[in-house]
Amino acid sequence: MNDLLELLNPQQQRAVAAPAGPTLVLAGPGSGKTRVLTYRIAYLIGVLHVPAYNILAVTFTNKAAREMAARVEKILGAAASGIWLGTFHSVCGRILRREADLLPLTKDFVIFDADDQATLMKEVIREAGVDEKLFRAESVLDAVSRAKNDLITPEDYPIQNFRDEKVRQFYLRYQQLLVRNNAMDFDDMLVFTHQILSAYPQTRATWAHKFQHILVDEFQDTNLSQYAILRSLAQEHGNLYVVGDEDQSIYRWRGADYRNIQRFQTDFKNAQTILLEQNYRSTQRILDGAMAVIDRNANRTHKKLFTEQKQGEKIKLFAAADDKEEAEYVVQAVKNGIRTQKLNPSSFAVMYRTNAQSRLLEESFRREGISYRLVGAQRFYGRREVKDVISFLRLIHNPKDEISLRRVINLPPRGIGGKSLEKLEEFARASSLNLGEAVTYIAEPAGRAALEQLGKEGLRLEQFGRKLLFWRKFAEANPPASLFDRVLEDTGYQEYIHDRSEEGQDRWENVLELRQVILEYDGLPGFLEAMALVADQDTLPETLDAPTMLTLHAAKGLEFENVFIVGLDEMILPHSRSRDDPEALAEERRLLYVGITRAKKTLTLTRAMRRRSPYGSYEETQASRFLDDLPEDLLQGSAKGLPSRLNFNYQSAYSRWETPAYRAAPRQDLPQNTRYKAGMQVRHKTYGRGVVKASRLEHGDETVEVYFEGIGLKALVASLAKLEIL
Repeated sequence: MNDLLELLNPQQQRAVAAPAGPTLVLAGPGSGKTRVLTYRIAYLIGVLHVPAYNILAVTFTNKAAREMAARVEKILGAAASGIWLGTFHSVCGRILRREADLLPLTKDFVIFDADDQATLMKEVIREAGVDEKLFRAESVLDAVSRAKNDLITPEDYPIQNFRDEKVRQFYLRYQQLLVRNNAMDFDDMLVFTHQILSAYPQTRATWAHKFQHILVDEFQDTNLSQYAILRSLAQEHGNLYVVGDEDQSIYRWRGADYRNIQRFQTDFKNAQTILLEQNYRSTQRILDGAMAVIDRNANRTHKKLFTEQKQGEKIKLFAAADDKEEAEYVVQAVKNGIRTQKLNPSSFAVMYRTNAQSRLLEESFRREGISYRLVGAQRFYGRREVKDVISFLRLIHNPKDEISLRRVINLPPRGIGGKSLEKLEEFARASSLNLGEAVTYIAEPAGRAALEQLGKEGLRLEQFGRKLLFWRKFAEANPPASLFDRVLEDTGYQEYIHDRSEEGQDRWENVLELRQVILEYDGLPGFLEAMALVADQDTLPETLDAPTMLTLHAAKGLEFENVFIVGLDEMILPHSRSRDDPEALAEERRLLYVGITRAKKTLTLTRAMRRRSPYGSYEETQASRFLDDLPEDLLQGSAKGLPSRLNFNYQSAYSRWETPAYRAAPRQDLPQNTRYKAGMQVRHKTYGRGVVKASRLEHGDETVEVYFEGIGLKALVASLAKLEIL
């Protein structure tokens, strides 16, 4: 261990060899936090002689967990065996399996993924007889998830209006149906763990005694339920070692709460704080630019990032005439780097705030014949054929899983349509059975009378029930891969999806890829749990040597030699949703900070003077306020050359806004006594301040075209808009 410590800088050494007790390590980007966590585990085992099985280390992705486990094993060898190392959800899953007797579920419970949750919530909404257009399942699930992250039960769900009352009703019924399906969703894994630790002191004491040392990665991304679990588990020994950076907290929309760092400091008053400020990734100019942006945020710990590398190139700024030129500029710069400077294609990354921004970039890459890697496309485990096979296996493992049963009972088509399902549902209700229990019951000798009652639909249901019974027995005596093959053979699934087209071939290859995954598991429960917990980044292709396109959110944890961040315009970055929310605006600033600090050698920031709207017209833009924060001595090109939010001239913008298509559009001159005239300054209740572009009479009323700050052109009916003339 002494040799290992010599490989660390003084700040890292202090963090690794910190004395026992609560410890907060605030790690700047690229400061080697993974190395610190790895060495800390090795230090606990190798120097302090803490048994491996008394250590809990929590990360946020399976990929990070695997990497950390490999590093620890490389250092300690067999001494590392027994460490509890995994994601929050996987660790909670292990605890819940062992404490299943304390749950309202059996130990064979399954975990519903996002699609399963949506299916179940749609059933809840339909059952309530509510218009699904007013209450979208995804929107209700978001509200439910936020409540669970904050440990709010259906009974305690706050009611402020009619919608809240309905969400509370849906939340309560949703939980009832989850129990009926012997299932839980991802949030429940945390909620149930917290409830067990809170409601059963002896159980809490057992686990708190076991985990003498608890280490947490990316602590700024924890939500309230995760923090509550950590606090419970650390109550006996107090050795809670958390590593994070409030400046990199960018997942508020997922429930992440950087204020957990403040809660930690309040709850553990004797905690020591250690800063990791030496950066091993970026040049000093890139770091200085990042600090200039993030230092404007309040409620943070100031860090002075430094590196022993060279100053590096200045940060490039480019203001394109429009969004198409912006995309072409980026792609041409990448093309030049690859073909002229002989740089690796994978050394380039193009980052953006929203997925919709990728379209023009994709088209430009395709025109230039440059392959690219798109992060955020359909995930492997979200593809139809993959979910089909997993659903078969989930149903075999847990026949109470009605979501999986409904997905596969007529897959491939076997004549079990809506009418057959209705009859099965009627029989299940009358017999107080779950659908899975009902379909297997009629396939057994005891269910002969019931089968006759179901008529011709019953015969098809019986055939499926027989298959399900056979697969369950087969699963008891054979490994998961053999069961996988059996299901495919019995259902004729290959013939169903492989129709000799390229798409059919791709689908079958996905199924074969899934078979490779299942070979890694000895038991079906472990495989199914891993499938439910797999994270987006864990499934990204890592072998393609091509430029990467990704959102700033997806860039967290990654690094690239050369980074382009596009769309540095108001309403894009920062996003329009942050306009009236200081917390959201602070997170937008953190998001840009994360993007900037992904760059190792070069950083280019781009914007477009105008962008095409969804309606086909072009709209003038404002330069992002974040560009005003960058010192000019760090920049190649002057920030003064970019229209700023401080000096943007809305009136003169109109003269540049006109396009041939717009000028060719028909216009109708108004009488002199019309209220609104071109050039007038007006204010709208929702859109804010703007300038009248044109006005015309339509259907006996006045239609006013107004260009609003940061919004663009809007056509408004004067009698309804209630515009205030300034």
